[in-house]
Amino acid sequence: MAKKAKFAFFSSSSPKSLPSSPSSFTSFPASPLSQNFTQSSMEEAVERAEAVIRKWDPNTPSFTKIVSLFNHSRKEAKEFIICVRDLRKAMHFLVSQDSQSPKLALAQTLMQIAMTRLEKEFFQILSSNRDKLDPESVSGQSSISSNSEFEDIMQSDDEDEIKKAGESITQVEKASAVVMSDLKAIAESMISCGYGKECIKIYKRIRKSIVDEGMSLLGIEPYKGSRFHRTDWVTLEHMIKNWIRAAKIGVATLFRGEKLLCDHVFSASNSTRESCFYEIAYEAATNLFKFPEFVAKEKKSHERIFSLMDLQAAISDLWQEIEMTFHFGSVAGVKSQALSSLQKLKVSIHSALVDFESTIHKDSTKALTPGGGVHKLTRSTMSFISSLSKHSRVLSEIIADHPLPRNTGSLESYIRTPVTEDEERNHALSVHFAWLILVLLCKLDTKAEHYKDVSLSYLFLANNLHFIIETVRSTHPRDLLGEDWLTKHSDKLNAYAANYEIAAWSNVYMSLPEEPTDLSPEEAKTYFRRFHTAFEEAYMKQSSRVVSDAKLRDGLKVSIAKKLVPEYREFYRKYLPMLGQERNIEMLVRFKPDNLENYISDLFHGTPILASSSVSLSSSSSSSWMSLGCVSG
Repeated sequence: MAKKAKFAFFSSSSPKSLPSSPSSFTSFPASPLSQNFTQSSMEEAVERAEAVIRKWDPNTPSFTKIVSLFNHSRKEAKEFIICVRDLRKAMHFLVSQDSQSPKLALAQTLMQIAMTRLEKEFFQILSSNRDKLDPESVSGQSSISSNSEFEDIMQSDDEDEIKKAGESITQVEKASAVVMSDLKAIAESMISCGYGKECIKIYKRIRKSIVDEGMSLLGIEPYKGSRFHRTDWVTLEHMIKNWIRAAKIGVATLFRGEKLLCDHVFSASNSTRESCFYEIAYEAATNLFKFPEFVAKEKKSHERIFSLMDLQAAISDLWQEIEMTFHFGSVAGVKSQALSSLQKLKVSIHSALVDFESTIHKDSTKALTPGGGVHKLTRSTMSFISSLSKHSRVLSEIIADHPLPRNTGSLESYIRTPVTEDEERNHALSVHFAWLILVLLCKLDTKAEHYKDVSLSYLFLANNLHFIIETVRSTHPRDLLGEDWLTKHSDKLNAYAANYEIAAWSNVYMSLPEEPTDLSPEEAKTYFRRFHTAFEEAYMKQSSRVVSDAKLRDGLKVSIAKKLVPEYREFYRKYLPMLGQERNIEMLVRFKPDNLENYISDLFHGTPILASSSVSLSSSSSSSWMSLGCVSG
């Protein structure tokens, strides 16, 4: 915003629109001070004004070569403003006493010269002090007095009155305050003398160019819907990120700064400051808030939901500032445009949520995960849900406006009961998240049925449910779903693990005698053969299974070992001595208890280490599934 706009410098001749005859002042309301004016004091005021004003008349030989009165000497600038004030009072007096007075004609001429000079000064201050009047400097000021700076300047006898502002503000803020005071003094002087039109025209022209330039520097261009249809999503995502940054600066700094400056310079007239701010900011601000609406109208897809939510959050975060800055009736259209964008974004975000759920339902991939590991649908869905949960504030508003049209009573029974107002607002969102996970679980149940081995199906379900639980437990969804949800699904996980053990290892468990009993050597040999065959078959099948999570993997190993190793150790200790005289005993008794533990410890990595050509890899048919009341998908 430091670039300076180039404007043609104003001519030193009097503007054509300025009042040209004393009769122009007959419509002015009579000043109460004119009653105290005497003929002599009136003449003194005109004479004093003539001496000061003609000094700064560029058309006289005595004209000083100093370009700017206010930059040259603030003391003389104050004197000039005071003379204009007194000249105005004298003209009111002359109009009421003798409208044909030669003194009135002289006063009118002096007033035209003074207004030409002030118009030039107003332009110069606006155009040469852009660094002191940039929106960041103006909006950063802790306070801007609503009192008349015009009067303050008139009453000040000290040329360094800026020092009176105190040392609590920076030098930049002090310089900015001085420039703003000068502008306000000139504006009030010109408006009070009937020359406000010229002053306002200059102000609107220069400040609008600054706002437009600021928007351009922020990367904001005039938006048209047709452009978005031709823009790929990667480019659009970049534009969204830039827009969010630009909107924060635009609203909180650029437009706020312009509003404060406009309110300050034209504080004497509500209609003037409203008109000025409208001309300066309305077009740029309305265009700014068209962008989110155009984005929201693009093709709905759940992959785009995060950018849409970022846009909505940005507007929501700025809403208080938007309302404060654009509270005038003339600029209410800016708020309407921002509100329209918010509503369009909400609809688009909801459509993206529906698309996400539909994507889970429609997933038709039949490729089985090797070893019963975590399915890519589980990973992608939980990653998406975890990311969604970070936008709970935005989503809670969406879900409140678009509640689930399904029967979710069973879900609400184990979602934490809301206590505070915030929890009540998030309750519907919690139910929605639980619903999305239920849709995923039911889809996983369907996929598990494609495994021909029952134990592998249960291991697949255990792997995926464990992944879901751990994702919820370690990320934002935990705050939404609560401990009851985690407990219920942990119980479900335990059931899957138990069913896996039964399906995969029951033949091994049953290959040993059920009750402690005395066996003959032949019976002992039979049990050893049965156990070794069952273990080899189970091991070869289960060692190709995969459990990627160390916690779940170790839990399964410990559970299997606790049920198997102690019983086998006791059987081995009791009956091995009975077979001591057997030939090829190592072929009959192939596993020591410690070896058994080693084999079990190597399970679930997908790489068996035991080789046997005698293993029979039989297949089992699928059995019934434990479900949560799944939806069709």
